[in-house]
Amino acid sequence: MDILLDTHAVLWFLEGNEKMPYTARDTICNAENNIYVSIVSLWEVAIKVSGGKLTLVDGIEGFTKAVEENGFLLLEVAPEHIKVVADLPFIHRDPFDRMLVAQAIVSDMSIMTIDDNIAKYDINSVW
Repeated sequence: MDILLDTHAVLWFLEGNEKMPYTARDTICNAENNIYVSIVSLWEVAIKVSGGKLTLVDGIEGFTKAVEENGFLLLEVAPEHIKVVADLPFIHRDPFDRMLVAQAIVSDMSIMTIDDNIAKYDINSVW
């Protein structure tokens, strides 16, 4: 299965945060699944770090390295993603989450999130 991680899912997984259920962690660790992290999540984390809303022990460089070391696949933003964002119902106001939804739709991926608003879109969400 191809799974796109929501930003909080990436952070929680890398931190070993207990808010992430074992089933979600097992899904990420299952070698049969292709786990993607969007460049949008890296951007969102960088903005939160620079604004003081998030502190990372090893900074954004460490975060990016951890994404690579865990074998996550990086998903770039493509024009098709942007076109889908323009047509999405305005369920979610967060621009980062809207782009993640568009990427999941275009790339036919499930999205791993705890966010109920993302789950309202016509996509498969897992948690």
